[in-house]
Amino acid sequence: MNLLGNLLWLLFGGLFSAIGYVVGGFALCLTIIGIPFGLQCFKLAAFVLWPFGKEAVSTPSSGGCLTLLLNIIWIFCGGIWVALSHIVFGLLLFITVIGIPFAWQHFKLVEISLMPFGKRIVDKD
Repeated sequence: MNLLGNLLWLLFGGLFSAIGYVVGGFALCLTIIGIPFGLQCFKLAAFVLWPFGKEAVSTPSSGGCLTLLLNIIWIFCGGIWVALSHIVFGLLLFITVIGIPFAWQHFKLVEISLMPFGKRIVDKD
């Protein structure tokens, strides 16, 4: 079932979203200061590309000061807008019955798009 959901997700916007994250990641990696943020964009791109059957979990070292500082910088430099776009798309997809699974994926992406540092993507059991 995850395979079908991921294929439909790719056809109906997931591929374009992943490409957007990759382009943003490359743009951020052009500067030395932006490299950590660009790497997070690549992590988000992989998650957006194939979200069904995966989840974001906190790493054991996710409570550090550096992680908190980087997440705060991320939020103020665009993370809030990315998270809000996932919320809006999720609400729009909830209008139709067919869109509900895709809406859940957008809501799942809100957490990691708001604070990606200290998170990793794992397969669901």
